[in-house]
Amino acid sequence: MAIPFSYSIRNLRTRRLTTILTSGGMALVVFVFAAILMLAEGLQKTLVETGSYDNVVVIRKGSSAEVQSGVEREKASIVETAPEIAIGADGQILLAKEIVVLISLPKRENSNPSNVVMRGIGPHSLALRPQVKLIEGRLPRFGSLEIIVGKSIHKGFKGTGVNETICCGLRDWRVVGIFDAGATGFSSEIWGDADQLMQAFRRPVYSSVIFKLRNSREFDTIRTRIESDPRLSLEARRETKYYRDQSEMMAKFLRIFGWSLTIIFSLGAMIGAMITMYAAVASRTGEIGTLRALGYRRRSILLAFLMESLILGFIGGCAGLFFAAFMQFITISTMNFQTFSELAFTFTLTFDIIYKAMLFALMMGFVGGVLPALRASRMHIVDALRTV
Repeated sequence: MAIPFSYSIRNLRTRRLTTILTSGGMALVVFVFAAILMLAEGLQKTLVETGSYDNVVVIRKGSSAEVQSGVEREKASIVETAPEIAIGADGQILLAKEIVVLISLPKRENSNPSNVVMRGIGPHSLALRPQVKLIEGRLPRFGSLEIIVGKSIHKGFKGTGVNETICCGLRDWRVVGIFDAGATGFSSEIWGDADQLMQAFRRPVYSSVIFKLRNSREFDTIRTRIESDPRLSLEARRETKYYRDQSEMMAKFLRIFGWSLTIIFSLGAMIGAMITMYAAVASRTGEIGTLRALGYRRRSILLAFLMESLILGFIGGCAGLFFAAFMQFITISTMNFQTFSELAFTFTLTFDIIYKAMLFALMMGFVGGVLPALRASRMHIVDALRTV
């Protein structure tokens, strides 16, 4: 004979204060656990969505990022002749030779300097990134010292408003527009004419060559041609994979950090649940004896007390996820370990994170309640009834 589920609910409602305190401790652990996983997911999503599946990034072999790469003009011209490259509406190939440099700008909040990506673009760079939308001002004129800044850069750094100037590379660059690239890494960049940046920073080579495929299925063909050509010493990656690789190191660090921190915090939460359940067993010894006398088996009592602990974990998990969900409205800025530049992104809550957080909460409830439940189930009827 099984003890009704309502029995466990009623007992938790009777001990409201201990129920709130215990589930609150679990909620705090779940909140920390979910928030750090959301941080890692937000970083990865921002970088992965930066790329387009049909775009190909060509960089020097052995380089992990554009800032470390160098593509000579002659090699870029060879890549430019590939027949797999798509043709734009203007009859020109959809290819851009770009340069990436790091500059230092003061932050708005504390004036501390931080690295920012400055990208030299070509005439077709915007066509290759349709997610980029101009929200203020105008586009820069090629051949001039005009630049446009990403929305995240404009919000976070001084001197990045329209008609303001940024001094770098021994030149003054005038901001003529602000663009929004959505939840992508481009929103954390500054764009200007590639040839002007090469002259200002004395860089005789491009950082990368970006182009759109005529047919997405031809990627393996063009990658094999580029990487096997002894004249080039270049490698080709899909743009989505390139930016996914950029996020791996930081995301892995955040996940390991999150699991370590959560495990430490969860020990306290499980001990709290265990103390709560032991106290419940001690205060209901007579009640346990009565249940046994009425014919309820040890297994039924074990499951009833274990159910109470699992309900505590469930309540804590729901509360922790509820508050963690509000973190999605927060945008944070941190350093990208691959490029050593500032990157802005938001917390991202996914079904996978919800599933893991709830599973972790229920596990805390189970571990915290299994020993007290065993103690309750092993009580002898006579000994228990003596306390009545």
